[in-house]
Amino acid sequence: MALDAAWVPPLVLLLTLVAQGVWPAARVLCVLSGAGVAALWTALTGRATLAQLLEAVPWDVLVMLVGLGLFSEVMAETRVFGVLAARATRLAGATPARVLLAFCAGMFVVSGVVNNLTALLLVLPVLLVVLQLMAVDRRYTSWILGTMLVACNLGGAATPIGDFPAVLLLSGGRMDFSTYLVAAFPVATTALLLTLVLVYLRRPWTGMPDHPASGPLAVEVMGALYRRVTPRRGLLVACVLILVAMFAAWMLVPLSSGVTPDLVAFFGAMVALWLVPARGEVMLRRRVDVEAALFLMALFLMVGAVRSTGVFADLSRILLGLGLGEAGLRVVLVLAAMGVTAVFSAGPGMAALLEVADAVARQSDSPQVVYVGLAMGVCAGSSMLLTAATSGPLAQSLTERAALRDPNDAPIGFGARDHLAPGMMGAAVTMAVALGYVLLF
Repeated sequence: MALDAAWVPPLVLLLTLVAQGVWPAARVLCVLSGAGVAALWTALTGRATLAQLLEAVPWDVLVMLVGLGLFSEVMAETRVFGVLAARATRLAGATPARVLLAFCAGMFVVSGVVNNLTALLLVLPVLLVVLQLMAVDRRYTSWILGTMLVACNLGGAATPIGDFPAVLLLSGGRMDFSTYLVAAFPVATTALLLTLVLVYLRRPWTGMPDHPASGPLAVEVMGALYRRVTPRRGLLVACVLILVAMFAAWMLVPLSSGVTPDLVAFFGAMVALWLVPARGEVMLRRRVDVEAALFLMALFLMVGAVRSTGVFADLSRILLGLGLGEAGLRVVLVLAAMGVTAVFSAGPGMAALLEVADAVARQSDSPQVVYVGLAMGVCAGSSMLLTAATSGPLAQSLTERAALRDPNDAPIGFGARDHLAPGMMGAAVTMAVALGYVLLF
């Protein structure tokens, strides 16, 4: 095998990931084009046909992501999240410290049940209204939004259905639902609690202009806005029952029965859509996340092309040959996951490193620790930079639309620089917890 031929698909993958990061407006086009080039190269060199590459795509992951996304859309129809956010504002008294803690904790919970983007769309608009009413400054806004993104990432990593990396681990039988939930939830929760403690000790609300009436005013206005907004109780109860049934099936039904996690997600989504048939039809036609499905399919095609060259196997042999021991291999894998994800985002980072993680897991007495450590490393990388988080650009866009202003009438934005301090703190805490986990268990 010629060296130049073997390294063409990895080079295409690398250049494509850089291109989609530099030009996010055309990220899907970049990845599809890279997949086309990689597939053409493998076909011309006789390594794999397009049909063979497509067979290797984990379609169960894509089906599960689409199904969970549709279920999230139905959950949004219950209107419960906006009402709960308004009530959280009232309970917190619209004081800066309590609002930060309440909304970040709430985001963690919501992100574990629905996907990150949906969670942000449900909770962040309410928070932005609260911030406008509270007369906040730019520093506090940066910290609450940045910490909320960290909580969003941790919530997604806490459950097997919260985010793409966790869903991917269910594919191919690497981990079952119960094993991941029992292992990952305490780790993610610990990282969240430590992050909130450090943010509280930093006290980003210090120095904010003291407007005694702003807190009560925010509470009253939020109460007025949501006084006539009531949850659709019947729909909410039905969605909760469907979700409970899905969790029970994921945890109790053996894979040998043929009822796989993706089938449970698909069937649960279809039942939920029939609860609101008219809206369900609209969701199927307009709200399916085709962009994410195309992006991930193309990404897996490129990963399959790279796999056909044997590069992943070579990297695994090199890593295993370093003589680092099991603990050292875990540490290197988790650190690599954070670094790759910070540069290329969670999807590409997880997909690229999963092959290497499989090799490390085969050498481990506790493969679930390797995989959960990998997911937490990806979570740390996602939290580090605004562009690395799946929900980061959306948070930036929603904040810009809200047109927040400080008490001096200066505009308040939320960009990469604003996210840097809370993002780095959240990433450091998540990484410390992840390293502690892979070294102790």
